[in-house]
Amino acid sequence: MTETIRYTADVVCIRGGDVLLIERGWPPHKGQLALPGGHVDPGETSRAAAARELLEETGIDVDPYDLSLLGVYDAPGRDPRGRYVTAAYLVAVPTDITARAGDDAAAVCWVPLDKARGLAFDHTDIVTTARYRLRAPF
Repeated sequence: MTETIRYTADVVCIRGGDVLLIERGWPPHKGQLALPGGHVDPGETSRAAAARELLEETGIDVDPYDLSLLGVYDAPGRDPRGRYVTAAYLVAVPTDITARAGDDAAAVCWVPLDKARGLAFDHTDIVTTARYRLRAPF
Protein backbone atom coordinates (compact mmCIF):
# COMPACT_ATOMS: atom_id res chain seq x y z
CA MET A 1 0.00 0.00 0.00
CA THR A 2 1.36 3.42 -0.91
CA GLU A 3 0.75 6.45 1.21
CA THR A 4 0.92 10.08 0.15
CA ILE A 5 2.75 12.15 2.74
CA ARG A 6 2.21 15.89 2.86
CA TYR A 7 4.83 18.20 4.33
CA THR A 8 3.89 21.15 6.54
CA ALA A 9 5.51 23.63 8.92
CA ASP A 10 4.12 25.13 12.13
CA VAL A 11 5.34 27.94 14.38
CA VAL A 12 5.25 28.40 18.14
CA CYS A 13 5.57 32.18 18.32
CA ILE A 14 6.26 33.45 21.83
CA ARG A 15 5.73 37.01 23.09
CA GLY A 16 6.67 37.32 26.75
CA GLY A 17 4.89 34.38 28.36
CA ASP A 18 2.22 34.06 25.67
CA VAL A 19 1.92 31.93 22.55
CA LEU A 20 0.28 33.16 19.35
CA LEU A 21 -2.67 31.07 18.18
CA ILE A 22 -4.98 31.37 15.21
CA GLU A 23 -8.62 30.46 14.95
CA ARG A 24 -8.89 28.15 11.95
CA GLY A 25 -11.08 29.56 9.23
CA TRP A 26 -11.37 26.31 7.25
CA PRO A 27 -11.93 22.60 7.89
CA PRO A 28 -10.58 20.52 9.36
CA HIS A 29 -11.01 21.92 12.86
CA LYS A 30 -12.73 25.10 11.64
CA GLY A 31 -13.21 27.46 14.58
CA GLN A 32 -10.60 25.75 16.76
CA LEU A 33 -7.38 27.33 17.96
CA ALA A 34 -4.17 26.15 16.34
CA LEU A 35 -0.60 27.21 15.69
CA PRO A 36 0.11 29.26 12.59
CA GLY A 37 1.39 27.01 9.83
CA GLY A 38 0.68 25.29 6.57
CA HIS A 39 1.99 23.44 3.57
CA VAL A 40 5.59 23.61 2.41
CA ASP A 41 5.52 24.77 -1.22
CA PRO A 42 7.56 23.11 -3.98
CA GLY A 43 11.16 24.34 -3.89
CA GLU A 44 10.73 25.75 -0.36
CA THR A 45 12.35 24.64 2.89
CA SER A 46 10.22 23.99 5.96
CA ARG A 47 11.99 26.90 7.71
CA ALA A 48 11.06 29.30 4.88
CA ALA A 49 7.50 27.92 4.83
CA ALA A 50 7.15 28.46 8.59
CA ALA A 51 8.22 32.11 8.29
CA ARG A 52 5.94 32.63 5.26
CA GLU A 53 2.92 31.03 6.94
CA LEU A 54 3.47 33.08 10.12
CA LEU A 55 3.48 36.25 8.02
CA GLU A 56 0.47 35.26 5.90
CA GLU A 57 -1.69 34.15 8.83
CA THR A 58 -0.69 36.69 11.50
CA GLY A 59 1.17 39.58 9.84
CA ILE A 60 4.29 38.85 11.91
CA ASP A 61 7.45 38.95 9.82
CA VAL A 62 10.44 37.01 11.16
CA ASP A 63 13.74 36.06 9.60
CA PRO A 64 13.62 32.33 8.84
CA TYR A 65 17.02 31.97 10.50
CA ASP A 66 15.52 33.17 13.80
CA LEU A 67 13.34 30.04 13.86
CA SER A 68 14.64 27.13 15.97
CA LEU A 69 13.53 23.60 15.11
CA LEU A 70 11.41 22.12 17.92
CA GLY A 71 10.86 18.77 16.28
CA VAL A 72 9.22 16.73 13.58
CA TYR A 73 5.69 15.54 14.25
CA ASP A 74 4.63 12.59 12.14
CA ALA A 75 2.21 10.42 14.11
CA PRO A 76 -0.27 8.64 11.85
CA GLY A 77 -3.71 10.16 12.37
CA ARG A 78 -2.45 13.59 13.52
CA ASP A 79 -4.47 15.15 10.68
CA PRO A 80 -7.89 13.90 9.54
CA ARG A 81 -7.07 14.74 5.90
CA GLY A 82 -4.43 12.01 5.68
CA ARG A 83 -0.74 11.59 6.45
CA TYR A 84 0.83 14.93 7.30
CA VAL A 85 4.34 15.44 8.62
CA THR A 86 5.18 18.81 10.14
CA ALA A 87 8.40 20.50 11.12
CA ALA A 88 7.61 22.68 14.14
CA TYR A 89 9.66 25.79 14.89
CA LEU A 90 10.00 28.12 17.85
CA VAL A 91 10.54 31.89 17.67
CA ALA A 92 10.39 34.69 20.23
CA VAL A 93 9.21 38.16 19.20
CA PRO A 94 9.36 41.52 21.02
CA THR A 95 6.66 42.16 23.62
CA ASP A 96 5.31 45.15 21.71
CA ILE A 97 4.63 43.25 18.48
CA THR A 98 1.02 42.92 17.34
CA ALA A 99 -0.68 40.30 15.21
CA ARG A 100 -3.61 40.46 12.82
CA ALA A 101 -5.62 37.67 11.22
CA GLY A 102 -4.95 36.95 7.57
CA ASP A 103 -5.03 34.14 4.99
CA ASP A 104 -6.54 30.99 6.60
CA ALA A 105 -6.90 32.55 10.07
CA ALA A 106 -10.35 33.79 11.12
CA ALA A 107 -8.79 35.44 14.20
CA VAL A 108 -5.57 35.55 16.20
CA CYS A 109 -4.98 35.66 19.94
CA TRP A 110 -2.15 35.57 22.45
CA VAL A 111 -2.68 32.89 25.11
CA PRO A 112 -0.56 32.25 28.20
CA LEU A 113 1.84 29.46 27.25
CA ASP A 114 0.74 27.26 30.16
CA LYS A 115 -2.96 27.67 29.22
CA ALA A 116 -2.67 26.62 25.55
CA ARG A 117 -4.55 23.33 25.63
CA GLY A 118 -7.19 21.60 23.54
CA LEU A 119 -5.68 22.85 20.29
CA ALA A 120 -6.40 21.47 16.82
CA PHE A 121 -4.38 18.58 15.44
CA ASP A 122 -1.49 17.72 17.82
CA HIS A 123 -0.64 21.35 18.44
CA THR A 124 -1.06 20.99 22.22
CA ASP A 125 1.83 18.48 22.12
CA ILE A 126 3.94 20.90 20.09
CA VAL A 127 3.27 23.73 22.55
CA THR A 128 4.14 21.40 25.44
CA THR A 129 7.49 20.66 23.79
CA ALA A 130 8.09 24.41 23.49
CA ARG A 131 7.25 24.98 27.16
CA TYR A 132 9.81 22.38 28.24
CA ARG A 133 12.40 23.68 25.78
CA LEU A 134 11.99 27.23 27.11
CA ARG A 135 12.46 26.07 30.71
CA ALA A 136 15.51 23.93 29.98
CA PRO A 137 18.92 25.43 30.71
CA PHE A 138 21.08 25.88 27.65
